[in-house]
Amino acid sequence: MLSALTRWLFKVAGWQVVGPVPHLPKGIWAVAPHTTNWDFLVGLGVRPTIHIWIQYLAKSSLFTWYSGWLFRLLGGKPVYRDKSHNLVDAIVAIFNQNEQLQICIAPEGTRSNVSKLKTGFYYIALKAHVPIIPVGFDWPRKLVIIGKPIYVTGNYETDMFPFYEFFSQVHGIRKDWLKKWEETGVIDWKS
Repeated sequence: MLSALTRWLFKVAGWQVVGPVPHLPKGIWAVAPHTTNWDFLVGLGVRPTIHIWIQYLAKSSLFTWYSGWLFRLLGGKPVYRDKSHNLVDAIVAIFNQNEQLQICIAPEGTRSNVSKLKTGFYYIALKAHVPIIPVGFDWPRKLVIIGKPIYVTGNYETDMFPFYEFFSQVHGIRKDWLKKWEETGVIDWKS
């Protein structure tokens, strides 16, 4: 019932999904640009449209006593951002414990402008041996664009080149991480 409703709302709002929908047992759906809370609702509409249950990671402060049940019902998993939690290894363990698992991650880590992507999604994909599926939220054209899966090798800059190429084709807000790459061709990822 909820799937039918979110699929219908997605369509009524004028959104479409374009690109090859990969039907793989496991994957990390890397969504950008993440610029608004409305991204969440668009994402909810994508899942029933493509018929894939994709879970998502969200900051732990959203999982309060009064709202945590809803975020979990909708496929959410809390992210604890303090240094005592090794998030990458925890998610790799979850991937290793499941035969099928799709997780959505916003590699920018925030709705604010960022000059570098977080690298956790990359290292999760590398350690769990799962592909990264780039997904662009193209607000001006109301398109959710799905790219081809990227299988990573451990060479970050080489592996991420098609990722940056993909996002340079998505219309809308450009954050500094992408602007810098479009101007210089350099993938800036080291601290």
